[in-house]
Amino acid sequence: MACSEKIRGLSVAFLRILGVAVAYYAGARIGTMEGVVRVQGADVSPLWPSTGIAVTCLFLMGAGIWPGITLGALFHLVTLDPLTAVSPGVLAGCTLAPLCSYLLLRRVGFRIELDRLRDGVALVFLGALAGMLISATVGTGMLVINGKLPVGFWPTWLAWWAGDAMGVLLVTPFLLLVCRIRLPLRTDRWVEGTAVVVAAVVITPLAIQMSLTLIFLFFPVLIWAALRFQLAGSAPYALFVSVMAILEASKSDGAFAHHSLTERLVSLQVLNGSVALTSLLVAAVVTEQKNIRLKIEQACDALAEVVERLAPAEMARFRPLEGAEGEEERG
Repeated sequence: MACSEKIRGLSVAFLRILGVAVAYYAGARIGTMEGVVRVQGADVSPLWPSTGIAVTCLFLMGAGIWPGITLGALFHLVTLDPLTAVSPGVLAGCTLAPLCSYLLLRRVGFRIELDRLRDGVALVFLGALAGMLISATVGTGMLVINGKLPVGFWPTWLAWWAGDAMGVLLVTPFLLLVCRIRLPLRTDRWVEGTAVVVAAVVITPLAIQMSLTLIFLFFPVLIWAALRFQLAGSAPYALFVSVMAILEASKSDGAFAHHSLTERLVSLQVLNGSVALTSLLVAAVVTEQKNIRLKIEQACDALAEVVERLAPAEMARFRPLEGAEGEEERG
């Protein structure tokens, strides 16, 4: 019996690791579909979904699934070029970065509900900006050692770091939100939700494709989604904006046509960072305030019950007075 349970446990662990590997590889393939920086032997994209997938899997399944991250990164490297002497270093960077982000976030008590301001701030500065320094530095350093860095160290490092960080900031909240969805969905706000979607679909392409001077025109829609629907509205829209901006920046014409590679990378990093910060922090603040109000209401109800139990006669004496006041107001 104990042996069969052990085998079952090992089978579940193996399937989880394999599932993480497949998800990481799928994210890498999506990330390399459109990239502003293409480096032989490694694709560097302004949005790398795999890091967001990795951090999400670590929070949902624990640190024990880290071999799946390494395996998924290995699958991706094999599809690019034959493995070289620096490949283990790249794999180590791809594995250690999300693992370090996970441990840092666990250290400060991060909650996957993202219902507190401190959770949003921690995800931005610890999970994304700090943790992804490892993968960008190690990965770019390995490319330098291997002699496959045609666009320069800092542009590649910046693209790598920004892409990995944006993967955590934009993909992780979206996936954590998807994992918490429970059916049936609320149907009392479909009209407003539809209005947000229509505004997003109409305004976002216009703002991004016309010129960089109008590229922040979609922020009122993002704030509207965050205020009214919190993370359920802001996380999908933030990801949509980032994808639209990356697709536009990868074109030879359009809003980014007259900008150099470094200028495109900086513009995308500032835009994606602003979108992610606004999405996370506004949604977290509103959710935190709603939770505080709910707790106060629950505390008031509990206090009223306690008072009624301790002094039922006094409460009964006040009820006729309340009824009389109500009749006077109606009169």
